[in-house]
Amino acid sequence: MKIYKSGYRNHWVSPYTILKTVCFWEKDDDVFYNHEEVPGHKYDKWVKFLNPICGAWLKFLDFVHPQINYVKIDRYDTWSMDHTLADIILPMLKQLKENTHGAPYVDDEDVPEELKSTSAPPKENEYDADGNHHKRWDWALDEMIFAFECKIDDSWQDKFRSGEMDKKTVACKWDENGKATMYQWIDGPNHTYECDYEGMQVVQKRITNGFRLFGKYYEGLWD
Repeated sequence: MKIYKSGYRNHWVSPYTILKTVCFWEKDDDVFYNHEEVPGHKYDKWVKFLNPICGAWLKFLDFVHPQINYVKIDRYDTWSMDHTLADIILPMLKQLKENTHGAPYVDDEDVPEELKSTSAPPKENEYDADGNHHKRWDWALDEMIFAFECKIDDSWQDKFRSGEMDKKTVACKWDENGKATMYQWIDGPNHTYECDYEGMQVVQKRITNGFRLFGKYYEGLWD
């Protein structure tokens, strides 16, 4: 996989910006605007003259220096696509959490009781966001991050396991010639392995819910 993606490139240079720079003696910037309200304005002809030049310059820069948006997918990238995408999504979620300047609406049904809108202090105005609005989004992002962290590194399962595995196969069914036709897997003398499957399932449900939140609020992943 190869991804090259640049930020948005704004090559537009306004005629008004040029005029404000050239006509440095003008103290009031408003003199360059609202020409339609002042017929025969002294800068009107210059704006009309510069407009096509600015448009041509914009097209030229967009051509020689376009926004980069290149993605190449190799066949092996989809062999374990959930892991491949997790390596990209996780650092983006962490950066979004660190630098976010807003928050989409998160349903009460998706958060703990203490973060619901019904648990927030009374609002001063009906149109105001409730006091838990941003907290719900922070919590949802944390759950998404947790899910992708566990997808990348499944060592979280280790804390639910203990002991050593010692298994062996023994025959349990034979044919009329005395040849074994079925085997079973039984514990060996040194088998001490134990696993808390119920505890592991609790964490797995949290991971699954984190991925569900990622899908549900995908369109809210902006800054």
